[in-house]
Amino acid sequence: MLVFWEQRLVFLATPKTGSTAIEAALEGLASLAVMRPDALKHSTAAAYRRHLGPYLAELTGARFTVVALMREPLDWLGSWYRSRSMEEPDEAGVSTRDVSFEQFVRDYTTAPRPAHADVGSQAAFLCEGGRLAVDRLFPYERIDDFVRFLEDRLDCEILLPQLKVSPKAALDVDPATLARLKAAAAADFDLHAALADGR
Repeated sequence: MLVFWEQRLVFLATPKTGSTAIEAALEGLASLAVMRPDALKHSTAAAYRRHLGPYLAELTGARFTVVALMREPLDWLGSWYRSRSMEEPDEAGVSTRDVSFEQFVRDYTTAPRPAHADVGSQAAFLCEGGRLAVDRLFPYERIDDFVRFLEDRLDCEILLPQLKVSPKAALDVDPATLARLKAAAAADFDLHAALADGR
């Protein structure tokens, strides 16, 4: 999470949407950069609205614009899968090294989820009470639009570094598995579709 005091702007770091590269590029410009631990770095929109948002408003007498990125849900799961494939299998059970992507997606749609597929939800991160809780949400697939927005607000050129690049992997799923995912993660797919439609 990054807070830009003068610009009254907050960037929330949705997991697996390039937030590490964004924070690396912009940390020096931010008044507050929360990079660790992950629980604070990836503070949800609801947590921001409950805690930090009111505090910033009290200090400044102004409301901060909150922005974030969202990734296409299957691609987002692919990023989690590839990232966790680098983990050594151990008792925590989060490694996907010995799991196919097909199985990973199926495991994500079960309740309770196995540890390796228990990665949350973008809609849960970005929404509160079923409603979007950020002011501007940008699709990860058009990250250039987001960078242009930041360049405009921060009045500087931004070059994002390539960081935390996960290994390549086959990310194909059976149509039935995709249908199952779309039902289980309907809120994520609906929110992303609204972004793609420009709503």
